[in-house]
Amino acid sequence: MDLLTLSASALARMIRAREVSSRDVLEAHLARIRLVNPGLNAVVRERFAEARREADAADAKVERGEALPRLHGVPCTIKECFALTGMPNSSGLRSRAGVVAASDATGVSRLRAAGAIPMGVTNVSELCMWMETSNLVYGRTNNPYDRRRIVGGSSGGEGAIIGAGGSPFGLGSDIGGSIRMPAFFCGVFGHKPSGGLVPGTGQYPMAHGRARRYLTTGPLVRRAEDLWPLLRILAGPDDVDDGCTAIALGDPASVRIEGLDVVTIEDNGALEVDRHLVDAQRRAVEALRAQGARVRTATIEPLRHSLEVWSTLLAEAGGPTFAELMGDGVAIHGVAELGRWLRGRADHTLPAIALALIEKLPALFPAQAKKALAHAERLRAELDATIGDGVLLFPSYTKPAPRHHTPLLIPVQWQYTAVLNVMEVPATQVPLGLDELARPLGVQVVARHGGDHLTIAVANALERAMGGWVPPWRAPRRGLFGRFARAT
Repeated sequence: MDLLTLSASALARMIRAREVSSRDVLEAHLARIRLVNPGLNAVVRERFAEARREADAADAKVERGEALPRLHGVPCTIKECFALTGMPNSSGLRSRAGVVAASDATGVSRLRAAGAIPMGVTNVSELCMWMETSNLVYGRTNNPYDRRRIVGGSSGGEGAIIGAGGSPFGLGSDIGGSIRMPAFFCGVFGHKPSGGLVPGTGQYPMAHGRARRYLTTGPLVRRAEDLWPLLRILAGPDDVDDGCTAIALGDPASVRIEGLDVVTIEDNGALEVDRHLVDAQRRAVEALRAQGARVRTATIEPLRHSLEVWSTLLAEAGGPTFAELMGDGVAIHGVAELGRWLRGRADHTLPAIALALIEKLPALFPAQAKKALAHAERLRAELDATIGDGVLLFPSYTKPAPRHHTPLLIPVQWQYTAVLNVMEVPATQVPLGLDELARPLGVQVVARHGGDHLTIAVANALERAMGGWVPPWRAPRRGLFGRFARAT
């Protein structure tokens, strides 16, 4: 199991030093995927034979003494919405089930140029727009700590296979929490970069207009030390995504926790947060205080309008509607599709149909949309003033990983992550151990735009203080059923 707990950076160092071969690292992870994936349904198409050939070629380069890139010979996984040559690129949409990528997305290309070896592609929610990873192309993905629970979405396959120990890191995307929620529910790290820092070229669907800065591409990892090198590999314009710009970044190594301003906000004023998460966030605050951070508690009143702010700003950005994306350019009729779903004959999942129905609401209530835009301006100003040159600790969700389907009962709880997308600020999801039911706990670390190095530095500090990712095989197993509910 040792190779299944190390960071990608540590594995790359070992491969370069000939302490282990790329092929051995790959085989360890392939064996883990074969063991856990039947119960998780996280990796939906594998390229194991190609990966083995690439690992052997990587080992040959080591033997020849060639110059080696940062991630040389390290395996990884890729979210299915990103184009990966020869792999499906349906984004969970039934009408795209036969689409196969002919080239690599920018993020995939940059990872491969850095030496990474993709093992396969991972599951998503339909069109990447719901917080439970399930679709009519691949089915549902289950949580590695308890298969009865969700993995989050839309990068849920990534969260699940990384949390299960099957992949050191993966590539995800995030327009409303799609990196951070899977990382949170599956007990690993995830980073949503500052808006405009990483290009999204080569993913489907792609955002338009201002929303290109709300939709961010970033890493999910099991060890915090991989966040920064992966972000540096992914960042920078590609001359295709016009929402991506050159942003000068700091260095996490230069950040001192001693004297750092840390603001903690325990809820957004609209949705109550479970006590387990509040307590975990308080422990994180105390861990930073013990390292010399200057901690204070705050409230930001406009956060209570997070849902309206996110939905209105996304609608204002323009581009194809969700209904049009569902129909591959021709808008589906939401009511008719709902009727088909009720008869068991729909081509779409219920959450997707619901979104197609409600996305018109901002246009129907222009006065409310105008108020939401005013709330957005206030929120930007207050976030900027409150965070300053420090960081904000903020809940990831209202509760630890819920049971399958239950998020539909209160389908707005993802606003804790979503609002940060339209604010374009960086946010790092940090695991904070497990609760008594072995459900992962965690918190978001937020900074002002361009402060990605600050959130990642704090993630590193919290991992050292609180342990970070807990492999499922080390999680407590309570009761007979728990032995069967969790990944091996």
